[in-house]
Amino acid sequence: MLGSLPLLFTVFEPSGDVLAARLIEEVRRRQPQRKVVAFGGPAMEAAGAELIESTTGHAKMGLGAVTEARELLRRRGVLSKWLKENDLAAHVPTDSPAANWSLCAAVRKHRPGAKVVHLVGPQMWAWAPWRVRKLRRLTDRVLCLLPFEPEWFGSRGVPATFVGHPLFDEATLVATSSEVVDTDGQPLRGGGVKLALLPGSRPKEVAANWPTMLKVYDQLRHRVEGLSVAVAGADAARVRQVRSLCPGGRPPRGMQVTVGMAGPTLDWADAALVVSGTATLQAASRRTPAVAMYNADMRLWRLVGRHLIRTRTFALPNVIAESVGAERVMAELIPHDGAPEPVAAALRPLLTDPSERRAREAGFGVIAEAFAGRGFRREAADGLLAEIDG
Repeated sequence: MLGSLPLLFTVFEPSGDVLAARLIEEVRRRQPQRKVVAFGGPAMEAAGAELIESTTGHAKMGLGAVTEARELLRRRGVLSKWLKENDLAAHVPTDSPAANWSLCAAVRKHRPGAKVVHLVGPQMWAWAPWRVRKLRRLTDRVLCLLPFEPEWFGSRGVPATFVGHPLFDEATLVATSSEVVDTDGQPLRGGGVKLALLPGSRPKEVAANWPTMLKVYDQLRHRVEGLSVAVAGADAARVRQVRSLCPGGRPPRGMQVTVGMAGPTLDWADAALVVSGTATLQAASRRTPAVAMYNADMRLWRLVGRHLIRTRTFALPNVIAESVGAERVMAELIPHDGAPEPVAAALRPLLTDPSERRAREAGFGVIAEAFAGRGFRREAADGLLAEIDG
């Protein structure tokens, strides 16, 4: 019976580790006898998963296509061996579709009775939509974090359910100013105008975007009186990377750095500059006026990217707003050529004009409405367990 068999989660990013851990905690709360095994990370292990292999460290990132291909092949071999010896109720590939496709195929081959339930919808609506044919073969349901995705997937023959987003569950947990401290244990500065910088959670994102953010700060500090700046490092490794990319190996004087406190840092800020991705949605959930950016190889974009990628709206809050017929809620420079001047020009009104900030804050209402009444843990567990027990 599926109800007595274990669940398998496969995760390859720290953000996916945290996301999957929330679902694992809720499943084990409801079904404490249910065994959970995983390719994953420390958050999943703490939630009760038994790790087959630790896969969420950054040590092997950026080693090149050949090395990555070998690693994927090796992981499929490890999983195939496990599947030959163990049955399972469901496989939950979490985010990272490219890393998960071959594992889904292995589950289909060795355990065809197991359900495959994707946690996070691959962003096929943005680029390479023909990949939906592969998704149809390799999933029984997609648990979507964005409200417009179930209709997109469903119209293409892929069962999908909107389960909300944990960022909007957490947005009600607002830290007091004294609780937001930098890496030296000092509270973030109060008074004046406050800017948060979120340079990304992946090494390549930080490397591509942080140098421009530094230049933007250098321009703004001379033009915005009383400016205070805090950098929200996703984790200790990203904080080290940010520091290494600063002149002299340390942030400019007056710039504070927090680690693992992106939400509270956004609460502290009057405005934010964020790298495109989940951070844009985090800013929207906190109703912090923001500018989104992402530096890219513009030559490659003009030659290939603009033809491969269908969308011309990239920041997730803007995608959600446009899906319901509303206007964009934040300025976005995506893809961007790295020049600091346009970024600083987009940010400056948010820092100097309170009415502009209020207008942006009001615009976030349409985003909050799309997630109202949702609870990620509850709805994701409902969707997964209904698929395997129902």
